[in-house]
Amino acid sequence: MYPFSTQNGKDFQNLLSVYLDAAFFPCLREQDFWQEGWRLENENPTDPNSPLVFKGVVFNEMKGAFSDNERVYAQHLQNKLYPDHTYSVVSGGEPLAIPDLTWEQLKQFHATHYHPSNARFFTYGDLPLEQHLKQIEEEALSKFERINPNTEVPPSHTGREDHVTCSPDALAPDPARQNTLCVSYLLGDITDTFEGFTLSLLSSLMISGPNSPFYKALIEPNIGTDFSSVVGYDGSTKEASFSIGLQGMAEEDTERVKQIISQTINDIIESGFEEERIDALLHKIEIQMKHQSTNFGLSLASYIASSWNHDGDPVELLQINDSVAKFKQTLKENPRFLQDKVKHYFKENTHRLTLSMSPDEVYLEKQAKAEEEKLQKKIHALSDSDKKDIYEKGLELLAAQSKTQDASCLPALKVSDIEPTIPVTPVQISTAVGVPVQYCEQPTNGLVYFRAMCSLNTLPEDLRLYVPLFCSVVTKMGCGGLDYRQQSQQMELRTGGMSVSTQVVPDSTQLDMYEQGVLLSSSCLERNLPHMFHLWSDIFNNPHFDEVERLRVLVMMSAQELANGISYSGHMYAMTRAGRHLTPAGDLNETLGGMEQVKFMKRVAELSDLSQVIRTLVRIKKHLLNPDNMRCAINTTPQKMSDTAAQLESFMKDVADNRKERKPVRSNIIEWFSTGKKMPCQMKTFFQLPFPVHFISESIRTVPFSHHDYARMMTAKFLHGEIREKGGAYGGGARMGGGLFSFYSYR
Repeated sequence: MYPFSTQNGKDFQNLLSVYLDAAFFPCLREQDFWQEGWRLENENPTDPNSPLVFKGVVFNEMKGAFSDNERVYAQHLQNKLYPDHTYSVVSGGEPLAIPDLTWEQLKQFHATHYHPSNARFFTYGDLPLEQHLKQIEEEALSKFERINPNTEVPPSHTGREDHVTCSPDALAPDPARQNTLCVSYLLGDITDTFEGFTLSLLSSLMISGPNSPFYKALIEPNIGTDFSSVVGYDGSTKEASFSIGLQGMAEEDTERVKQIISQTINDIIESGFEEERIDALLHKIEIQMKHQSTNFGLSLASYIASSWNHDGDPVELLQINDSVAKFKQTLKENPRFLQDKVKHYFKENTHRLTLSMSPDEVYLEKQAKAEEEKLQKKIHALSDSDKKDIYEKGLELLAAQSKTQDASCLPALKVSDIEPTIPVTPVQISTAVGVPVQYCEQPTNGLVYFRAMCSLNTLPEDLRLYVPLFCSVVTKMGCGGLDYRQQSQQMELRTGGMSVSTQVVPDSTQLDMYEQGVLLSSSCLERNLPHMFHLWSDIFNNPHFDEVERLRVLVMMSAQELANGISYSGHMYAMTRAGRHLTPAGDLNETLGGMEQVKFMKRVAELSDLSQVIRTLVRIKKHLLNPDNMRCAINTTPQKMSDTAAQLESFMKDVADNRKERKPVRSNIIEWFSTGKKMPCQMKTFFQLPFPVHFISESIRTVPFSHHDYARMMTAKFLHGEIREKGGAYGGGARMGGGLFSFYSYR
């Protein structure tokens, strides 16, 4: 997919023109292939005596992609589950297969597949459709004749067990438990809209939340740290699949997990699902249809793309109400409808793959050796003339990369094309039982959105590292008269979700000042407003932190998630760490969301006794869930605003007993460096991580948001040519924010 979005009509035309040209009429010059694909080149392009090495952006990118154990597992699973056709290969390129690709093969692939006969066009929004179609016809379609691309994917057949290896993870919560096991089942064709809808619902009932059968059977016994990286229903391929398994498990538990999966399927066939859980899932779908997310049009495009590409009906996919109505009617006529599906697709289905993965201490050495052997084989086949030619082509590429590109061919916006004013959203500022509230009337499609910011200013320093854990578990441990299963069920039945997250907001005028807190966030259908605030009241007044085994499960899942995220978001961790000693907000961001937090959660996950953690969570609750340190925001329709304000007032009265004046450890806006305790300083840090990708960042203390120089620092275009084109890094750029200018790259 090549998605884009904009609110400006002229900008949309310009972007569409550029995208049509890039997709259907790319230059695909040989030099572009050398730079973006792969090439043999002297390590130092200006020194013919330096060793020959593999270079190329995509080559480096795919090496990086295969440094992530979760990606390695997911890739092997798809390749082995669909062994007969396009899904049996790596779409981005197996790293050691990329050096076998030729420029001619690339051009032929593009000519065959990047053709309007093999394309789908999707637009969404308030701009005239006729204008879009006219532009697409004139700039692309009219220049081609229809062909038969012959891209139909045949059915797959599989039924086996397999095993793969990966590199050990030094940050795993338990170094002795790093195995993964998953069973994947081939399902039906994704073009059957109702069957896909049913199987997606069935997947959620089987795995989502603490009330689901597989969560109870696999997660809660603490056999592993979390579900396998591939889990649930996947409708992105021609034939859908369902996967279930565990990661962070011991090798000796392999057979036990297989037996649990089989037994759980039998239990579902026997007992089915509680009616209340099905109602909660249908409620979730109702909210999803009403919630207008950011980039809503692009989300719709992604939703229909897979089925549409295999000649499914995209309009039928969007008629979700019809599928819901048919589902309800079918279930009414046959109460065992879902159990019959489980029996057919899981118990009786022989088209399945059981894939295990275990760490290999010499995994990276094997990968490096294979690459070196491939390189030497290429080099040994070269004559002196070939090597001279490679050197000269390297110089040509370097010269081309150093030239300023002619951008005159690109369409551009004029100042007159841009709306000179920004729409102002009116808000009303008031109070509810003394708590500041912002009310905003919006066309929310029958939903009410609630936000609350609770200050961290009174929190003692020794509790700060625990705040992300508190945020993660406070809505998942039970509250009031509800245990954690009942709480989860009520949240799914009555809300669109309830979350708590850390917030660090730099001041817009002063670098050494910031605000800190946790953000409470939830939404609900208008009819469920009292229920949503009642759940928040129970969380404020009586959260349950004393369920030790439940806490242990959540701790292990959180630690595993953080460890898994490093290879995927290493550049973000590098930037966070680089800014630690430059601003107060940077220091707090590292504590709450950087490598310091990753290491801290690993230590917590290794604790055999969590009693001290429980006592700490109780202390944090007294500081954070305090109306005296709180402000709120409500977004809903004008018709519902009065009732919402009354419900918020009632909620504030319910939690009034949590009020307790505390002396701030830091004032609301903090003067950090002026105290003389800390000064910005230069610091170099290196983390040795178990994968062959280097994430590098350098941060520089600059100016706050409102400074007159800020806008000039927002561009990072020159880095693309230097870091990616010349340097070969598959990722690189810069980010400005919070008074820091941060460079980053990964290769």
